[in-house]
Amino acid sequence: MNMRILRIELKRSIAPWAGVAAFTMSLAVMYLVMEKDFLTTTGWTNQWTSMALETRAPLYFVWPLAAGLGARQGLRDHRSGATELLISTPRPTSHRAAVLSAATAITLAAAFTAVVLVGGVQVLTNTSYTHLGWVPISLVGALTVVSGAVLGMGVGRTLPFVLTPPAVAMGILVLTVLAQLSLEKVDAATGFSTWEPNLFSLLSPAAQEARDVLLTLSVSVHVGQAIWLCGMAATGFVLLTAANLRNRLIALAPVVAGAVIALLVLPSDPRQVYVVDKAAARLVCDGPVCVTNTHRARLNDFAGPARDALRMMRSALGDQAPILIREDTEVWPDSSRPRRFRQTALFDFEDHEIAAAKGKELTRALIANSLVPRCSAYLGATSSSDVSAQSIAASWVLDEPEPHSSDMAYLSSGQQDEIRKVYGELTSLPRAEQRSRISTMYLGAVACKGDPFAALGGGASR
Repeated sequence: MNMRILRIELKRSIAPWAGVAAFTMSLAVMYLVMEKDFLTTTGWTNQWTSMALETRAPLYFVWPLAAGLGARQGLRDHRSGATELLISTPRPTSHRAAVLSAATAITLAAAFTAVVLVGGVQVLTNTSYTHLGWVPISLVGALTVVSGAVLGMGVGRTLPFVLTPPAVAMGILVLTVLAQLSLEKVDAATGFSTWEPNLFSLLSPAAQEARDVLLTLSVSVHVGQAIWLCGMAATGFVLLTAANLRNRLIALAPVVAGAVIALLVLPSDPRQVYVVDKAAARLVCDGPVCVTNTHRARLNDFAGPARDALRMMRSALGDQAPILIREDTEVWPDSSRPRRFRQTALFDFEDHEIAAAKGKELTRALIANSLVPRCSAYLGATSSSDVSAQSIAASWVLDEPEPHSSDMAYLSSGQQDEIRKVYGELTSLPRAEQRSRISTMYLGAVACKGDPFAALGGGASR
């Protein structure tokens, strides 16, 4: 390819403006729409895999934009009335198409790369776990905007009408919207709305989100999406060079073949879409306290309060108390019931009560979480009974005169009065009976049986 011609094309086409528009829109989405995700462990500036997945979220809007601008670029020859003149020149049509598509591809890929760099610079300062597993995720993201633009150029040249660019953009937008909507699933048992990937949703690279810092996309997802997007780009390029109806019909073959092959390669089982990054999930321990390799930078500040929590629970419960505290390396669907263990207390930094706490507050949070673990993988599924039992259990282990007010902040005044009443009744019992009730509550909570708050009042354990 003649670099001088490419430079001329970059100057006279809308390719640079397409890159500027894509970059601006992506940053606007990241900083305005997704700002609430900054403080979570899966925020786009916290971990490499999360950054790669989250920077693909703006493709929900940028992919249609790239396709629409590509279609407008495809109208250029028709608008200038130079179609017949260009056909009569000795330069092959494929050469002109290659230069035009290369100019747009370079600017859009550069725009997406710039967004990734903005996130990557911040990730460097926020994590000590560095790897290259995120690169395929970002490469597919860059391929998405390029394929959309090239397909748009081909459609624009084939259908040289004023309404073609908005129609192309709307078509891609409809695809992304339907792919996003197809993710939602209501669990019949719990009534919670969950997000479950499916084959159709995988056709939109914007529909995959950062679900957990230990999860990454499987190889089959990368390969399947790359095949689908390359098919789109190939169809767009052939349409750019097609001079008759027969060739234009043949041009549909790559996108159809790409879709069929992609659907065969992409995982049909939702559990195979995301896989655990074994290197990220590797445990790093300080005695009985373990965190994942991803969060190893937190271990120094976390180990002390965690050991204090283990010591206090051991002193209060004896042999019934957990002897290890470690970060949970299993990733469960929101509707599932995680496995819990009596001797090992599991925690998740995605739990704000633990992630935001330090020192004595962290010790308290770990005691509450260890003695009354959640029986749902969904972080928002903690019941008022669990919160009440956690407040009482933590206050009892810490030998406080009454439950901590901060534990009950989100409960009604009636529920707070009930907690104080149960705690008063519990602490008025002989010490052996107090320990028996706490132990019964703990064993029931670990097995996810009964009501932990009722167990503290002498009722059935969970």
